[in-house]
Amino acid sequence: MTDDEGAPSAAPVTLSEPERRLLRELQRVPEERRDEEELSEALGLPVETARGSLQRLRAKHLAVAEETSSSTPRLTRRGQELLSEGLPERRLLKVLAAAGPEGLGPDALEAAGISGEERSAAIGILRRRRLLAEGVPFRLAPGAALPDQLPEERAMRDIADGSPEVDPASLAALQKRGLAAVERTVERHWGPSEEGRRLAVPVDDTPMTGAVTPELLLTGAWRTGAFRPYDVRAPVPYLGGARPHPYLAWVKEFEEILIGLGFVQAEGPLLETEFWNADVLNMPQEHPARSIHDVLGVRGVEGHPPPTALLERVAAVHEGRPIPGETHPVGPGWRYPYDRALAGRPVLRSQTTAVSARFLAAHPTPPFRMYCLDRNFRREELDATHHIEFGQCEGLLGEEGITLRHLVGMFRELAAAIGIRDLKIRPSYFPFTEPSVEGYVRHPRLGWIEVFPGGLFRPEVLRPLGIEVPVAAWGIGVTRLAMISLGVSDIRELFEDDLERLTGREG
Repeated sequence: MTDDEGAPSAAPVTLSEPERRLLRELQRVPEERRDEEELSEALGLPVETARGSLQRLRAKHLAVAEETSSSTPRLTRRGQELLSEGLPERRLLKVLAAAGPEGLGPDALEAAGISGEERSAAIGILRRRRLLAEGVPFRLAPGAALPDQLPEERAMRDIADGSPEVDPASLAALQKRGLAAVERTVERHWGPSEEGRRLAVPVDDTPMTGAVTPELLLTGAWRTGAFRPYDVRAPVPYLGGARPHPYLAWVKEFEEILIGLGFVQAEGPLLETEFWNADVLNMPQEHPARSIHDVLGVRGVEGHPPPTALLERVAAVHEGRPIPGETHPVGPGWRYPYDRALAGRPVLRSQTTAVSARFLAAHPTPPFRMYCLDRNFRREELDATHHIEFGQCEGLLGEEGITLRHLVGMFRELAAAIGIRDLKIRPSYFPFTEPSVEGYVRHPRLGWIEVFPGGLFRPEVLRPLGIEVPVAAWGIGVTRLAMISLGVSDIRELFEDDLERLTGREG
């Protein structure tokens, strides 16, 4: 086949009936660019059929598309509710302005219709803007001028009014709080490619079958039907030869739950020092307390000492002395001379709480909402629920008003998110939290197993790091949680490389 000038045309291709109709329509006015709705209406095709056929024409190099993308902010359902009710920070400002300089306690705010979750967010926002005084009872900062409109309020009104100009920083803050979202749309306007213009499209619109179906075989229609040949130039889907390990896939889903709850990820080294792994967490350097973790030491490697000022603050807490610059000790301490050389000894990390300590030291300004899901190592006897290497999900939740109830509520929320309903909580002990709890879930074969340890960080942990707000912390045993979700009765099965079991072909 040649064109009018004698040059060779495109190689023959096979087209479905909708593709032939669309290409002929594009060739009819080749200089115009038309959108999918216009083409579907002109040919009487469903929009979905036209859209898919146009994409296949593009894959066959017969059609081209000019794409225009746009972004439109909108309020979520919760954002629409707060647009009429008022943001929590605005309602808190009104309540405190009416209360006067004496302020209000948490219970009074609850009675005024400001829930605990709303109160925490509002307090953090107003304190960052210096509109709220520190401490409890809650009260307006001296001399604070109440704004007629907060930036987020103005942005919400602009979004609701369809204004093209919305403050980017305020929009980002509303998105983070789940009060606004940005809808992104892409408009495509189609025309024929150079090859598509030259191609002679058959006028015969006889439907052609692309695949043999059970119905064709049962009715015998395959004997008289016309089958569309394979187009060897058409793209084919990529089929990989591997899939994620079930345990790693489960861990990824668990991370997505935490990210959905507003937590940010942090990381820390697997090779730690005694200081970050234990000392800064108020664990005494003497053996009895640290034997809880059965730490694995490392030879032939030198550990990096912590900053000198922080080392001295932690040493003062361990020895029961006032922190440098203060007049009273944080607590009685452990009443022994703190060994600064031991603090730099390298060990394999036995708990992701070391990551929490590093995070708080680097980010001392609340609020805190952090997680770390990573490996730890302990000298354990291997059995159905213990392994020398195990996964732990560390978490921090810190701001004004945080209590043990928030921690237990978080445990219940996470358990419910992965389908676990049976959860028991009992008091416990950890050197770095008080009060402390342990959460137990039921395994169908192993019974109740402990997976949710946590508590509120002690002042001995927070004060040396410069933290003044309560911080709830936990170290969830995600490997044990995965055993329940994946139906595994021995933790060692999660680390096996048995392909028959991993691919589900066992038996």
